[in-house]
Amino acid sequence: MDLPPETVPAEESAGADAEERPVASESATEPPSTGRRLSKPWRIARNIVLGIIGTIFLAWLILYITKGRFLKHPFERTVAAMTHRAVKVPGDFQLYFDPINIHFVAEGMTISNPAWASKPHLFEAKRIDTRIATFPLIFGNRRVRWLDMLDGAIDLEWSKDGRTNTWTFSEKKGKPFEMPLIRRASVAGTTLRYVDPKLKLSVDLAFQTIKASDTRFENSIQFTGKGVERTTPFTLYGAMVTPNATVTNGRNQLDLHIKAARTAIDVAGTLDAPTRIDGADLKVTARGANIADLFSIIGVAVPETRSYRLQSALTKTGDEYRFTGLHGRFGDSDIAGKLTVAIVEPRLKIDAALATRSLDIVDIAPFIGYNPDAVAAKGKGAVVKQINGTPRLLPDAPLRVEALRNFDATLHYTVRTVRARNLPVSNIDLTLGLDNSLLTLSPLAFDMARGHVTSDIRINARRPVVHTDYDIRLSPTPMGVLLAGYGVDEAGTSGTVKARIQMAGDGNTVHESLSTANGRIAIIIPAGSFWTRNVQLAELDIGTFIQKMFQHKLKEPVRINCGLIAFTVRNGIAAADPILIDTQKNVIVGRGGFSFRNESLDFAVRADAKKFSLFSAQSPVGVNGYFAKPGISVISPELLTRAGIGIGAAVIASPIAGILAFVDIGDAKATQCGPVLSGATAMAQRTTGGKPRDDVGHGTTAKAKNGKTTRGERTEQRKKFLGVF
Repeated sequence: MDLPPETVPAEESAGADAEERPVASESATEPPSTGRRLSKPWRIARNIVLGIIGTIFLAWLILYITKGRFLKHPFERTVAAMTHRAVKVPGDFQLYFDPINIHFVAEGMTISNPAWASKPHLFEAKRIDTRIATFPLIFGNRRVRWLDMLDGAIDLEWSKDGRTNTWTFSEKKGKPFEMPLIRRASVAGTTLRYVDPKLKLSVDLAFQTIKASDTRFENSIQFTGKGVERTTPFTLYGAMVTPNATVTNGRNQLDLHIKAARTAIDVAGTLDAPTRIDGADLKVTARGANIADLFSIIGVAVPETRSYRLQSALTKTGDEYRFTGLHGRFGDSDIAGKLTVAIVEPRLKIDAALATRSLDIVDIAPFIGYNPDAVAAKGKGAVVKQINGTPRLLPDAPLRVEALRNFDATLHYTVRTVRARNLPVSNIDLTLGLDNSLLTLSPLAFDMARGHVTSDIRINARRPVVHTDYDIRLSPTPMGVLLAGYGVDEAGTSGTVKARIQMAGDGNTVHESLSTANGRIAIIIPAGSFWTRNVQLAELDIGTFIQKMFQHKLKEPVRINCGLIAFTVRNGIAAADPILIDTQKNVIVGRGGFSFRNESLDFAVRADAKKFSLFSAQSPVGVNGYFAKPGISVISPELLTRAGIGIGAAVIASPIAGILAFVDIGDAKATQCGPVLSGATAMAQRTTGGKPRDDVGHGTTAKAKNGKTTRGERTEQRKKFLGVF
């Protein structure tokens, strides 16, 4: 039963009060709640983040304490898988965060080359100690904060097809090498090898110790080296003069000097990056004894020159090396223009536009196969050689057929004036093309003595034996100007001359080509006047010349009605076909020929009067000797015989009988000028009456009037023309 309150024991009542009082006290002192507790997902996320941070910190701590040496083999396997190359670190290895940037140390590290490369390793170094910026690396930017490398060797090589290289770690098309940005460095004993089979270039460089601190290089990056371009060895030295521009992504000042094949090349300017020529702003100076040496370095054949010096700006765009603002001198001539060298398949391609204001005649010599230095020193003596005891004039410098197969080219070359005595040539305009060993000079044009020469020359080196086609045309040209340097005065000379040469031959020298040539040479002389003295000397009408000389009429012009000096060329032997000049008072005919094979001359010229001549030299006058040393038999055996008869008759009979021995009754048949002016052959020539001419031969080398050779003449000409002795 329930007890009344007053019956409850005092101890129990006190205990109850004691228990209640503390509870009441706690309730009175607890502060009220001010926010909500984190939800369970957030608490989980927080714990995960803290766990990751703790794990990263633990990993960082482990790496920092161990220096990551236990990662050597995983590093080798991982990098090998990424690069498809074998990677080895036989010495000490460290890879850890210090504290944020990656600190990497490797001793004896090697990275292999692809199997096709000529060297086993792309890279090897005795020791590498570097720090790499972590965050830029995540986004593909390679920034090296610190690099300490000892005895590093880098091997950069392109494949033979030019599609891949050793430093592009994929099967895709190779990319140009780009050096990572390096903030601080100490690099000692570094070498670099670069090989490009497409350019046939191999170069080995050695760098002096490079030091940099506080993002500043302490000195320029200097290097020396040697190499081979095709078959030409060369040496070089140079420096990156402003390497500190690299660390600020600025432009790099390059100073480079190359020596090869008697040639010195200096390159100075700026690069966008230390190893990138694309977009570069460079100045190039080249000097040497012969510009052919310079181009031979890249396997290109050009004519030889005397000493030269050239300057140009150089930049590279894609596969093209562009030389602009080119100017300089070769020998005693100037040159200016632009030139582009394109590294393309299947051959190197050169495009050029060049101009010369004043060209010295000596500097033309190599364009036709003569040595310009020898010509400058010896003059004519340098171009004339003695072959088997006879003088030889035609050049025999061989065409460099193998070099022509290395490149294609287009060239436009102009010359304003040519400095030459007795050669009135100016305004040369040449368009040259080379396409797969087919060389064309079309057109090659120039002004000569107020006339104009246009030619098309085609040299086909695709054949086993070089085949050359010549087509050279001279427009009507005043003879007085053309021959002014040879004693002819323009005064009283209104005659003109035009000509055409069409031939084709085989051989890789000018001499060989002409020695096998077939074709025709025709020089046409339309109506005009000429100095009496020179006409009569040419006609060799001694009677008329003496009469005029005594009458003081040496400058009286003589009328030329028409003339043709033509030769048909068969296998290098040129036969007169015909030589026929009709003047106011005479008809001049010539028969015989000459040989391109040994350059011998053997023909005769005869003048017949149309009217009575007291002193006539109707007897043929012989032209003999060689191109380099022609001879003229002014007094022929027939003329001597007639002189002997005249003298004998004068002694035995009377002076009148002696004079009659030199009388020409003047029965020469006038010429129909139509066939002459059309350059027709001897068989097509006619008299004014329309009858075939019987005095111009039949296009053979026979010197007789009927065009037939005697057995003795054939034997003699065979010896002369063919060089058979």
